[in-house]
Amino acid sequence: MTEGTTSAAAEGDTLTRLEQEGEIAADYLEGLLDIADLDGDIDMDVEADRAAVSIISDSSGRDLQKLVGRDGEVLEALQELTRLAVHRETGDRSRLMLDIAGFRAQKREELSELGAKAAAEVKSSGEPVKMDPMTPFERKVVHDAVKAAGLRSESEGEEPQRFVVVLPA
Repeated sequence: MTEGTTSAAAEGDTLTRLEQEGEIAADYLEGLLDIADLDGDIDMDVEADRAAVSIISDSSGRDLQKLVGRDGEVLEALQELTRLAVHRETGDRSRLMLDIAGFRAQKREELSELGAKAAAEVKSSGEPVKMDPMTPFERKVVHDAVKAAGLRSESEGEEPQRFVVVLPA
């Protein structure tokens, strides 16, 4: 087997594993929606080497907001429970991302803008900028936005007060 064939086979195995994670997560979340008597459709995808599962609604999505909670707290907890359900079935740790009613997608946009603004401030002042504490998901989005702006950033502090520092080039 050539190196390219080996690499393609490994990518295929990874994709299959991530799709399996998505299927397990979807089954778990469908059961949860049934128990909670909530309407929602499950959408599965693979993004950036991780399974991505979304619960979407045809209606206004007010019912699904209960599953998001204040500042996404319930969403974070459901993501961890879903990851545990995947772990129980596969034996492997999951990095699955869960989105409900577009909350994470909207949050990702807002955080990307915030990271870009912080990078612009650092470029103009030459001084590091410390941001407010964020969840791991939020920090990752900000780090990506800062990197896209050509700067670097670091996370500092201890959970739950861990924050991003945007550094000059």
